[in-house]
Amino acid sequence: MRRFFKWAVDDKKENEIALLKSVPLFNSLDKTVLRKLLTDLFKKDYAAGDIVFSEGDMGKALYVVMDGLVKIVKNTPEGDKTLAVLKPGSYFGELALIKESPRFASAVTEEKTKLLIMYKSYFDNLIRGDSAISSRILLNLVESLSSYICVNQDIDMGAPRE
Repeated sequence: MRRFFKWAVDDKKENEIALLKSVPLFNSLDKTVLRKLLTDLFKKDYAAGDIVFSEGDMGKALYVVMDGLVKIVKNTPEGDKTLAVLKPGSYFGELALIKESPRFASAVTEEKTKLLIMYKSYFDNLIRGDSAISSRILLNLVESLSSYICVNQDIDMGAPRE
C-alpha cells in the first residue's frame, strides 16, 4: 500500500512539473529547478467566485494557474469587461515581479482553482542568490511582455485616428 501511495504522490508531482514546464515563463528551466520552485512557492486553493486580487490593489505576486479557471476583469464605464479566462498553465500578474504597482484589472476564480504564487520578495531573493535561474525567468518575462506590446501596437495601429 505504501508503494502505491508514494507512486501516486510522485505521479502528481510529475504532472505539476510538466504543467510548470508548459508555462512560457518557466519553459527554459530544467526539472530540478522546477521541482525547487514547486517546493518553494506558495500554493493556494480558491473556491469558485473568490477574488484573487482587485483592480487597483498593489501587485505583489505572479500567479500560475495549476488547476481551475481564472477570469481577468476590467472595470469600465459600461460595466465589467472580461479580458481573459485563464486555464491551467496560464499565468498572470507578472508585472509585479518587476515593480509593485496597482493592478490593471481584477482576477476572479470561475471554479475551484489552485494557484502557485511567486511573491516579488522571493523573486528578488532569487535574483540575488541564483542569477542563472532568475536571468532565464527574466528573459522569458521580457519576451512575454514584448509580445503583449506587439499585439497591442497592432491593435492600436488598426484603430482609426481622429
